[in-house]
Amino acid sequence: MDFHLTTTLRDGRVTVVVSGELDIATTPLLRARLREAAARGPGEVVLDVSGLTFADAAGLGALVAARLHAESAGTALVLAEVPASLARLLRITGLDAQLLPPAWAGAPPGPYDGLTAP
Repeated sequence: MDFHLTTTLRDGRVTVVVSGELDIATTPLLRARLREAAARGPGEVVLDVSGLTFADAAGLGALVAARLHAESAGTALVLAEVPASLARLLRITGLDAQLLPPAWAGAPPGPYDGLTAP
């Protein structure tokens, strides 16, 4: 299983860096880590997916569930460093509107840094 999670806390912002394959075997690990991050209180959780090499339907479901959980905890979940392949997958499935900021939803394919509009 090629999957790694790293969490840092800086200036009240939790950043979770994910690398490897996000699939049915690894989604429970990501879900648990993001629940812990959102439980730290109101603020922002940044999910850096620059090292993500694969995501299946379970992985996409985990991202949606994490956003909903964070939202219910009063925390924003922000995807950062989204590779073009994942941005395209989110666009094809219509999940870009749920997981990417409005400026990025429906934008042309390209890497998404989570901080600046296209």
